[in-house]
Formats: sequence, structure tokens, C-alpha cells
Amino acid sequence: MTKRKTSKIYRRDKRHQFAALPWRTGTRGLEILLITSRETKRWVIPKGWPMKDRAAHEAAAQEAFEEAGVRGDIAGEPLGMFRYLKRLKGDKTQLCAVDVFPLQVTEILDVWPERDERDREWVMPEEASRRVDEPELTALIEAFAFLSARAPG
Repeated sequence: MTKRKTSKIYRRDKRHQFAALPWRTGTRGLEILLITSRETKRWVIPKGWPMKDRAAHEAAAQEAFEEAGVRGDIAGEPLGMFRYLKRLKGDKTQLCAVDVFPLQVTEILDVWPERDERDREWVMPEEASRRVDEPELTALIEAFAFLSARAPG
């Protein structure tokens, strides 16, 4: 996947986030990088809020660097979106929509901003689908794996 520039800049919205779906072709085939969330230690993908003066896919790539310690070529258009309930202080929740941008990983860092707060693990798509809690994210991972298996080259 190649990096494509989009001009769309999003205003900060408490209900809209951007995520990277980090992937690589390993010795076993397609692999997906999952990370743990900071507080609940659930398996997730790197995601965060819109960033001032950054396109959505650029914000997703920045989150992948900060949360997972990876860099690469990010798609300019989202693969799709999923929704989840973000846990807030005081046992409150907020429904968030997350646009997901595939990120072909070209660099894996040993040192990154949130390395002491999260675990990361490369897994096969089937395992990634089982580990994440959000059904729509599971479907996106499965669709990405299906499309990747049929892509030329």
C-alpha cells in the first residue's frame, strides 16, 4: 500500500478517532500488530483523536508511532470504521467512531513514547480477530486479510 496525501483535516471531535491497522508480511504470511490498552490491557490497534493541521491518516500514523513504536506507509483513505464505547472517568462511557487506515510497517522501533505503558505483539489475522473485543473491528481485520490474500503481487 502506498502513502497517499489527502487534504481533509478534521476538527477535534469527542466522538471521532483515527486508527492505524499496522501490518507486515512475515515468514508466516500477513501479520497484524496489536497493542494493549493502557488501563484495561485489552488488545487494540493504535488510535487517537484528530490532530490540528494533520490529515486523518497522518494522525493515525502518529498514533502508531506513539503507541506501538512503528512507522511505515499509511493509506490515504480508510479501510472502514468501527465503533466502541470509550471508558471515561467515573464509570461513564462515550460512543466513539474510529476510521481505520492500513499501515504497512517498514520500521519497528525499540524505543517509543508509550513503550512502558503497553505490550505489542505480531499475530496472524485470525488471532487478531479473536483478541479484539469490538465486532466491527474484527470484521475489518477479516476483510483486510481477505483482500490482502487476493491482491496481486
